[in-house]
Amino acid sequence: MAVTLERRVDYPMIDNANIAYYPRIYDLAHRFFEESWELMCGITYPDIIGKHNLGFPVVNIDTKFVHPLRYGDVVTAEISMKHIGGKSCTWQYDFFNQESTHLWTSTQVTVCVDMNDLAPVLIPDWLREGLAKHLI
Repeated sequence: MAVTLERRVDYPMIDNANIAYYPRIYDLAHRFFEESWELMCGITYPDIIGKHNLGFPVVNIDTKFVHPLRYGDVVTAEISMKHIGGKSCTWQYDFFNQESTHLWTSTQVTVCVDMNDLAPVLIPDWLREGLAKHLI
């Protein structure tokens, strides 16, 4: 089951074509990624990094820009898990606007790493259990 989060497309995200500049869409996705941990696993991403010394950097992205994100749109993000491996997991992102138009879809693979040396480590069971509730 996907978690759902919302944010507005603000003016600093817009380019000269009056649509969201693509790097800003990835920034938006990362903001949703950080927020999703609390809904999925009951812990904030700052606590995962700061207290548990774990991070989940992206190692692969596959994206389709389906429809422009425009200034003032309210983006609803649906985030779920496609796969959870030993050290990596695959996230599914789908963005919709206030009219339910599909805007953006992305599959992103992250690897669980020790923040001291960025070496891959096994995803701890206490995170795996939360993520598994959102497998599609």
